[in-house]
Parts: sequence; structure tokens; C-alpha cells
Amino acid sequence: PVSAQTAAPAKKWNFLTDVYLMFPNMDGEMGKGDLLSVPVDANPGDIFSKLKMAAMLYVEAKTGKWAVTSDLVYMNLTQVVTPGTLFHSGQITAKEFIWEPAGFYRILPFCEVGIGGRLTSLATDIDVRRNVFPGTEEVTASGSKTWFDPVIITRLIADINDKWLFQFRGDVGGFGIGSDLTWQLQAYAGYRFGKVFQLTAGYRILSIDYDKGIDEERFVYNIETFGPVLRFGFNF
Repeated sequence: PVSAQTAAPAKKWNFLTDVYLMFPNMDGEMGKGDLLSVPVDANPGDIFSKLKMAAMLYVEAKTGKWAVTSDLVYMNLTQVVTPGTLFHSGQITAKEFIWEPAGFYRILPFCEVGIGGRLTSLATDIDVRRNVFPGTEEVTASGSKTWFDPVIITRLIADINDKWLFQFRGDVGGFGIGSDLTWQLQAYAGYRFGKVFQLTAGYRILSIDYDKGIDEERFVYNIETFGPVLRFGFNF
């Protein structure tokens, strides 16, 4: 008898680690308790001049049809309140942690669909002077909140000659489970310089609309964060 031994092909996993920077703009409002929501409108210069700490890390593992990703963002910043009709002066301090785990399945060579989540943890301190006739009054508030939003994701990917990289990602979620609504758009173009290192640049928009509780328990975070992104990637 003739016997033959054929080894089953092992699944090959590829790993990507991205350390990245975002040059953010913020627009929206924040509030705690019965304090009127304080408007936030900051550009990259405002944020980086007040930025105390920022860390951003993306990790992806993929094989064939499947991919698993993790995206971590942490920012600690202080924003001065722009004088207006309601508020005379003051500042807002916010510590923000966001973790986005996700899983994807490739349905076409260039298209993946996935499900995941966005865990958001915020700690805010508000110290402002509110306009009251005939002068102003000091109002302070602080609070923290953590919630999880399920999200549905679509990702389009193109890899040309294993050198030029293009990606578009969109997601939507919340649905009242955590936030009322959250959505995100990301678009990137990059170049792989060798087997290990790649450089990617793009743009990211993240919107979170969270408004829960009443009276003293009310917590408002209705913010869009958007701006260019620069990513330094390492493949293994």
C-alpha cells in the first residue's frame, strides 16, 4: 500500500499595531446636573495648548476572511469657555477614555462588515461664571459616566501591489442602549515601506450624543470630534 501524508495548511494570522496622533477639533455641548449645557468649540491649537496627556493605540489581527481590531484613545484636556450670551467665562476639564473592539467578516475582496462596540468613560469638571442680571454668578459641577454603545460597521479596503493602502470605515450605533446615537467616519491612505513599517494619513469624525438622567443626575455629552490623523504602523 502507498500512504501519503499531507499537512493541512495552517491559518496565517497577520498583526498590525498603529501608534497614532489626531489633531482634533471639538464641537458641541457638555453639561452636568441642572447646569445649562456649556458649549464647546475648540480647534487643534486650542486643544494642544491645553492638552495634558494623550495616548492612542490601534491593534488588528486578521486571517483570510476574519479580522479582530481594538482601538484605544485617551485624552486629558482643559478647554476655556468662550464668552457668550449665557456664560461669561470659565473652563471645562475632561478626561476621556474610548475603547472600540470590533470583529469583521470579508464578504467581498474589498468589503468587510462587522459588529463591535464603543466603550466611553468620561470624567468632567465644569467651573464657569454664568451671566445673570445684573452681573454674573459662579457655577461648578463635576461628574463621571461610563457607557457602552453597540455599533454596526462597514469597512472598504484596497491594497495595491502590497505597497499602497486605502481604507474607508463607517459605523453607527448607540440606539438608546448607551448614547442616543453615535456614528463615525474614517478615511485613510498609506504606504508600506517594507515588511514591517507603514505610514498612513487620513481624517476621522466621531460623534457621540449622550443625554441621560434628570435634575442632579443629568449628564450631557453631545460632541463631535474631528480632524486629520497620522498613523505609524508596524506589521508582524
